[in-house]
Amino acid sequence: MSELRFPDNFLWGAATAAYQIEGAAREDGRGPSIWDTFSRTPGKVHQGQTGDVACDHYHRYAEDVALMAELGLRAYRFSIAWPRVQPDGTGPVNPRGLDFYDRLVDALLARGIDPIVTLYHWDLPQTLGDRGGWTNRETAEHFATYATAAYARLGDRVDVWTTLNEPWCSAYLGYGSGVHAPGEQDAAAAFTAVHHLLLGHGLAARALRAAGARTVGITLNPADVRPADESSAADAAAVRLVDGLHNRIFLDPLLAGGYPEDVLEHLSRIVEPTFVRDGDEKLIAAPIDLLGINYYQPTYVAGRPDGGGGGGAYPGTDGAVEFLPPVGPLTDMGWMVEPAGLTRLLERIATDYPGVPLLITENGAAYPDKAGADSPDGPGQVADTDRIAYLEGHLRAAHEAISRGVDLRGYLVWSLLDNFEWAEGYRRRFGIVHVDYLTQRRTPKASARWYQEVISRNGL
Repeated sequence: MSELRFPDNFLWGAATAAYQIEGAAREDGRGPSIWDTFSRTPGKVHQGQTGDVACDHYHRYAEDVALMAELGLRAYRFSIAWPRVQPDGTGPVNPRGLDFYDRLVDALLARGIDPIVTLYHWDLPQTLGDRGGWTNRETAEHFATYATAAYARLGDRVDVWTTLNEPWCSAYLGYGSGVHAPGEQDAAAAFTAVHHLLLGHGLAARALRAAGARTVGITLNPADVRPADESSAADAAAVRLVDGLHNRIFLDPLLAGGYPEDVLEHLSRIVEPTFVRDGDEKLIAAPIDLLGINYYQPTYVAGRPDGGGGGGAYPGTDGAVEFLPPVGPLTDMGWMVEPAGLTRLLERIATDYPGVPLLITENGAAYPDKAGADSPDGPGQVADTDRIAYLEGHLRAAHEAISRGVDLRGYLVWSLLDNFEWAEGYRRRFGIVHVDYLTQRRTPKASARWYQEVISRNGL
């Protein structure tokens, strides 16, 4: 393959999320989150595993930041745990919770690593969950108050603030299919949550701007939706429906001024959208400075009168859409590897929603790595060639998008560390750094050393 160079000042980094790595679930005044509750619900998480300890990042952050510096990372995207800042989701701020992020930000800056804050990566305070969570409009209002508190402590040193991570997952997987916290299976609740999440973004973005934030954005996980048969009208209709439910229901209100009519028509068959009030769409559509893109695999669909549909993850598609199983080499998550989907997705967003800089905020793959004395690659070694191939293919796809005119500012690998992979527990490893969960020993994999070289060369 030919050598590629990325633009000057291209931002190279890695990403994590609070509940997946921090641990210290009951320390320094942290309150319970919906994921604490969900992970303790029998049958919801692999082997009943929880994030109580995870990677113990709360105590080992200095070691982890030193490792980031060793790898040459220029940026680190992490999330703040709302239950650490406001244990009940409202009321007084817990200073001990923010003290941790103070220490983390200072450690990053001391090593020349830019902190990128995500305010919400799914760990809603349980008290708010008990009041309806994101189906309750008040949660959006409380989110803005929390955002203000976080900025008041860290805004003097953190330039980049993103409000939500993957609201598609929070809404559809949390309230539709029930495979994520809070584990509900209610199509009407899923659509209500979509709107209140977006409203929460709008309110928080306004609050951050008022407080002086320089760069405000949001992170989505848009899908590259493809037809099984390019010549099939039924498949094209299926693509339009799924694209509406996955992509345009978020992108249009954020970047085009309001919800698309076909999506509103679809959801009105399930729930009357009275939760959308006058002025909401204008608030949601306030300009953002950055759009984060999380990409892992494409989505192939076919129009079928007897199709299985996406169930709660795609409300209203049952009996109309068939979601095709992935083909070819798969990751340990069973996900399809198709880097060209990333190029198509980035180009589509840049074309349909011009003017917003893009940042790949997550991209990576899970593979069954082993480290330690029993490693097949030698003691303490992880020669994760599959992951390197995955990452290289997607970096080449990102470079192709840049060559086509996409304003892509950087790439953050998912994930820095092996971690608690939500409903999959600890059995799926996404990290470029291996974590032994019994000893908490960190071992950089071959992919970490490969990525270190990519960063140093600013290319492939």
